[in-house]
Amino acid sequence: MSALPKKNNQNNYYYSKETTQEKKVNLNDLVDRLNLEKKKERKKNFLLSTAAISAATVFGIILTL
Repeated sequence: MSALPKKNNQNNYYYSKETTQEKKVNLNDLVDRLNLEKKKERKKNFLLSTAAISAATVFGIILTL
């Protein structure tokens, strides 16, 4: 048994998919991943904001009745 961690590059987005032997960081892959994460976060924030505004509106309508 060795103390070194096992390397699994199949799900690792930090390394380029074309070159698995050189182990260089591909900046374009990192930027693409960052942009995808930003899009997901914006969508999630938009849905949460919409739900909060809708709940406040419904609550306000119920109070005025």
